[in-house]
Amino acid sequence: MVAKLHKVDEKLVVLYSFDSIFGGGRSTGFGLIYDSEEALKKFEPKYRKIRAGLDTKKTRSRKQWKDLKRKLKRTWGTGRREAARAAKKAAAS
Repeated sequence: MVAKLHKVDEKLVVLYSFDSIFGGGRSTGFGLIYDSEEALKKFEPKYRKIRAGLDTKKTRSRKQWKDLKRKLKRTWGTGRREAARAAKKAAAS
């Protein structure tokens, strides 16, 4: 509907953050219209690209998430960042 109203391609319109007004019958939200798909991919956050179907969600097993959480609990300061990087590298391979 928004794409038709502004005469643009549906793929270039991103709508988000909708709230229903008390009493019903009306909602408010935000929308962005991009010039090109490259601009959309450059500026949109990853979670909204996943919702739009332009990116894939990274999946890890439950065990991997728990191991990462345990490592981060035990380390402190800059060591925490290094442990997170090592865990991310191990999950990727």
